[in-house]
Amino acid sequence: MKLNLDDHFNVELPADTDSSNRRRQVHDAAFSSVTPRVPTAPRLLHVAPDVAELIGLSADDVDSKEFLETFSGARVPDGARPYAMCYGGHQFGNWAGQLGDGRAINLAEVSHAGKRWTLQLKGAGETPYSRTADGLAVLRSSLREHLCSEAMHHLGVPTTRSLSLITTGDSVTRDVMYDGNPANEPGAVVCRVAASFIRFGNFQIFASRGDLDSLRRLTDYTIKHYFPTIEAGDDRYSRFFAEVARRTIDMVIDWQRVGFVHGVMNTDNMSIHGETIDYGPYGWLEGYDQDWTPNTTDAGQGRYRFGNQPQIVFWNLVQLANAIYPLTEDAEPLQDALNQAVQQYEHSYDVMLGSKIGLDNVGEGDSAMLAELESTLQLTETDMTIFFRCLARVPANHSLDGGSEFLAPVMGAFYQPEELVGETLQRWRSWFERYLHRLSQTTVTDEERAKRMNLVNPKYVLRNYMAQLAIDKAGSGDPSLIGELYEMLRHPYDEQTDNEQWFAKRPDWARHKVGCSMLSCSS
Repeated sequence: MKLNLDDHFNVELPADTDSSNRRRQVHDAAFSSVTPRVPTAPRLLHVAPDVAELIGLSADDVDSKEFLETFSGARVPDGARPYAMCYGGHQFGNWAGQLGDGRAINLAEVSHAGKRWTLQLKGAGETPYSRTADGLAVLRSSLREHLCSEAMHHLGVPTTRSLSLITTGDSVTRDVMYDGNPANEPGAVVCRVAASFIRFGNFQIFASRGDLDSLRRLTDYTIKHYFPTIEAGDDRYSRFFAEVARRTIDMVIDWQRVGFVHGVMNTDNMSIHGETIDYGPYGWLEGYDQDWTPNTTDAGQGRYRFGNQPQIVFWNLVQLANAIYPLTEDAEPLQDALNQAVQQYEHSYDVMLGSKIGLDNVGEGDSAMLAELESTLQLTETDMTIFFRCLARVPANHSLDGGSEFLAPVMGAFYQPEELVGETLQRWRSWFERYLHRLSQTTVTDEERAKRMNLVNPKYVLRNYMAQLAIDKAGSGDPSLIGELYEMLRHPYDEQTDNEQWFAKRPDWARHKVGCSMLSCSS
């Protein structure tokens, strides 16, 4: 197995001079050198073949002992110099100071086919940033991250990727619900793949400490390698910020489009690439609910609830702007970029929602109808994925006669169809009247509209109960469901008639089951 090593981050940026692995505050450094922990009995559960191809590995490489050893942490490739990154961040709105890679170890940067990738092992042991934790990860959270990373990619949502899921043969103690009942769980390591894992927090930690030399070096490095179209000049830092803002807005629009809720949008979990990163207690909307969060830690505050994700993105961007400001000493271009980001979101959100209901163009006159739809969807529990997918079946000449018969094409999305009476039914009828009138103003055929809608409304998403079934099965020694779900999620917009059992509302048994409804940050 041959990896084309091409390290830059740990070559061009300041290193921690302390080579020990003790927990500590790390100053004047972008990273600390570390060595992954050697697992007891690693076992490969799943590999994403197209991610292996991205980094130049063949099917034979994947089947090799060297692959298993390398991506479980047992072997460091010749010439590699693994490291953990230093960064800070705001957690649930509060400045947390130094955080850093507490259990993520950047194994190496590699080049293949004209692109460079960073390979990161998550759950491979302690680092100077582990604080009071053990640097390990459990199968439960690792499986969820592996499947979700790849599911998001195939949904067309910017994301980090996942190469492999490997169990370590070691037990890891976790208190899943933080209720004083810790238990041993199987340990695992995921190999995450991205252009880089640079976060908003990497800039924040230097700004918070007044380390402007390191801040400038990091920002110049990031622009040089990942934003090469930004030319040298006094405004390069504000232009860099504007591009990060643009990409981040595009990402959150995609989250809202597919009903994804990140769950922990702390600034240390925000990538400067505008990619989804750090899959913790995430979830997909089942019942359409703007106030839903999958994170038990956030249940009371609801800071990271579905409908608040765009606002949190703006808040996080303000924190990044504050971190970059010392390099510009001019707030105006940063504020202009933020204003443009808000305008970008407001326009893009309506365009996105309009595309979900089949509008070939969205104008100002459509905003009220789109807002009414979102409100009506919450009158009774309505499955988001099923509703929008089935809405494509509604023809422009759809009849509104009868009681609730006009809802027949989307009836499968309602969890309590018996509630479709009285004012709720009238609200739906009113919305459909507006919708059908709007469709009558277009020249697009029913067939073409349905085709367009099915390209933006997935049929299959990684519902929490599906991931939990795979976790339970893998925990008992059978990883087959991981591969089954992975293959299905590679084609989320296709009909896949053989997988119809997964195009269904959340089953009743999963409504309140741990891992299927709410999840904790325990991983």
